[in-house]
Amino acid sequence: MRVSAKSDYALRALIEIAGREDATPVSAEEIGRLQGIPHGFLQSILADLRRAGVVMSQRGQAGGWRMGREPEAVTVADVIRAVDGPLVSVYGLRPEAVTYNSSADGLQKVWIAARSSLREVFEGVSIRHLVEGALPLRVERRTESEDAWTPH
Repeated sequence: MRVSAKSDYALRALIEIAGREDATPVSAEEIGRLQGIPHGFLQSILADLRRAGVVMSQRGQAGGWRMGREPEAVTVADVIRAVDGPLVSVYGLRPEAVTYNSSADGLQKVWIAARSSLREVFEGVSIRHLVEGALPLRVERRTESEDAWTPH
């Protein structure tokens, strides 16, 4: 899987928004400055997150962005789907919609298995986990082997 800049930026923006102790709205300018995210790109990402109900915008002097749902109720998977669409797609189709001839039938199961594996991690990690820097144990364990850190 390739994580897009859009997904990475969206998650980093949400960490900034949800990490506010007083839950006050934070401006896009401040988010962009703190996380090094280009302003125009960030505005587009925040609009996607607003459409998905993940964030809300507040106008006025004390305006900015705040969470639309509790940080523990928003997962990494929710964010990726909001800004990039399905976790796994094959030629723009969901894996269950792809059809192959009989010699390549097993390939569809590979795509389904990959999606299941991604879901296990991405649906198990919330924005709250990221803000607190405490990943669920089953996710943390996946990072413990040297092989997990080695590119192949």
